[in-house]
Order: sequence, then C-alpha cells, then structure tokens
Amino acid sequence: MDLDFWWLLVIPVAFALGWMTSRYDLKTLLSENANLPRSYFRGLNFLLNEQHDKAIDAFIEVAKLDPETIELHFALGNLFRRRGETDRAIRVHQNLLSRADLPAAERDHALYELGQDFLKAGLLDRAEETFLALPSGEYSLGAQRALLTIYEIEKDWPKSISTAERIEKMGAPSRHMEIAHFHCELAQEALQRKHPDGARGELKLALSSNPDNVRATILAGDAEAADGNLEGAIANWKRVESQNEVYLPLVAEKLMKAYGALDRKEEGVELLIDYATRYPSNDLLDVAYKHVQELRGLDAAHALARKQMQSAPNLAGMTRLLEAQAATAEEPRRGELELMRNLVKQRTKNLPRYTCQACGFRARLFYWQCPGCSGWETYAPRRVEPITSPA
Repeated sequence: MDLDFWWLLVIPVAFALGWMTSRYDLKTLLSENANLPRSYFRGLNFLLNEQHDKAIDAFIEVAKLDPETIELHFALGNLFRRRGETDRAIRVHQNLLSRADLPAAERDHALYELGQDFLKAGLLDRAEETFLALPSGEYSLGAQRALLTIYEIEKDWPKSISTAERIEKMGAPSRHMEIAHFHCELAQEALQRKHPDGARGELKLALSSNPDNVRATILAGDAEAADGNLEGAIANWKRVESQNEVYLPLVAEKLMKAYGALDRKEEGVELLIDYATRYPSNDLLDVAYKHVQELRGLDAAHALARKQMQSAPNLAGMTRLLEAQAATAEEPRRGELELMRNLVKQRTKNLPRYTCQACGFRARLFYWQCPGCSGWETYAPRRVEPITSPA
C-alpha cells in the first residue's frame, strides 16, 4: 500500500520536472535565435530553394555582422566553390587560416577546404602543397585521396603507388586494382623506351598486387614480343581467356601477327574461329573474318559470318554477312545486297565503340582508365550496338 502511495507522488513530480526542462530549452532556443541576424535565416531559405546567388549575398551580410562565425565561412567557401568561383572560395578559406585564434581542428578543416579550392581551380602544385600539410588528423585520409587524384592527373605513377599504399594503411578499402594499373603504366613507359626488362619488373609487381589484372598479362606478352620471344608472347596472350574472356578482342590481332611471324597462320586462324564461336563478339568477328578470308577464301569467311549471326545476331555481324553475300551474288541481287550493307554500315560506323559502365562516357578507343570519371577498368572491350527507338 505504501509503495502505491509513493508511485502516486513520483508521477506528478516527474511530469513537473519534464515541463520545467522543456520550458528552459524553449527559452534557450528563443534566446539563441534572437541573437542570430535575420540575414542568416534568409540565407538558409535561399539555400533550401537552390537560390545560391541570393544565399551567398545573405551569408556575406551575416559574416560582416559577425566575423567570428567560423561555420558560416566554411558554408560560404563551399558555396563559392560549387558555383565555380574558386578565387572567392580561396580568399574565404585563406582568411580563416590567417586568424591566430583559430582552433587546431578548424585549422585542419580550413586547410582541407583550401586544398579542394586549389584542386577545383586546377592549381595542382598548390593543392598538393596544401594537402601534404595534413599528414594526420580528421582530414588526413581525405587529403591523401585528393593527393592520389592529383598524382593520377599528373601521371606521376611512383607517387600514385606510394599514396595508394598509404591510404590502405590508414584503414581505407584496398586499392590493389589501382596499384596494379599504376605499375602497368610504368611498364608501358618502359616498353616505349624499348626496355622490356624494366617492363617485366613492373608487371611482376602489378600481378603481385592483383593476380587477375588482364592488362598486366597483355603487357607481359608485349614485353616478350618486343624481346623477340614470340612463343612466350603467344602463351601470355592466350592466358587472357582464363582470366576474363571479354578481353580477348584486345589480343586477337596480336596473336595473328605473332602466328604469322612464326609461319603458323593456319593455327592462328583456327584459334580465332574457336574464340569467335565460343565468345561471340563484334571485334573478334572482324579480326577472324579478315584473316579467314585471306587464308581460306570468301566462302569460308561467309560461313563464319553466317554462323556468328545465328548464334549472336548484331549489326556488325550483319554487315559482314551482307558483304560476303554481295561478293558472290549476281546482278541485280548484288546491287541490292551492297545497298543493304552500305545502309547498315553507315548506321554503325559513327557510333561510339565503348561506354564507361560507371559514368556513361563514350569513346571510340578502349581505355583502361575512363577519361570522364577516371575510374579504372570501367570499359568493357565490346562495341556498343545502336539503340533504336520504338515506332
């Protein structure tokens, strides 16, 4: 009975305390809001309505009234940078850094934002210097990622490798795919200098970082070919099938050139026909068709194109099939087939060949790194078919 009595007392007391606390919080909030200039709320309203010009004007007015507002300066700097006014963003963040009373954490924040300003403005040397001033702390990982972007733009592959490894050590997700490509870039530079041994060393490091890197395998074949070891080159290029067969079009012509130099063209053609049959592809068909026609004649090439069209119909295969049929047909059918072939070829010749699967950037050449989003291995080495709209 006593326990019930005490509970009856506790409930109204708890309610009263809660009411008093809420009133205090409300008074505090109203007091804080009363101290904020009206321009601050106008700026927020403009920002929410995507009216960035008016928001900037309102926030500048607040900053003049209260120069000590650090967060407002960061907001202003970011707005300027988003609008492309990097010179104004730089001034805002440099003004923050000039303050002697700026706390250490806010100083790091201002340095990081200033580095982003320089990077957006294309001032890579100044951006690098700024990000290097953040070796530790809350913004160090972001600074290292920005440095990696800078080194990739500058094609400074040794610095890219060391920075990517540093990012991994900081607990970020593995960068093994990128590191492998950085070594491949160094290997390609060595091959251009006619230094196959140097290329082999870089490719060994690339495959150590990422054993599935197809590019390293292709370049290993290039290194052997540059050294005159065609058998070794063929062995490397044939390994592409076991790694990822979609990249076979990148080595098809290389294989035929090597087999031709060894006077084994027939063996090379058989290999290409096998690839084109098991892994239908426009590029594989183009290379196989050309060499089959040279070695075995038009009828054999026609049979290959017809078989390809039956298993995987596409416009590139249709062009080859019509070409073969027109070459053996008599007038007036030959003229009709040539007209059809020309129409299909005209429809496809101006199309971009490759599309980045990350950002959609289209290009005629195959890239290991997308020129649009800078992603690695985002292009599949297959030509894009035209997209026709329904009637």
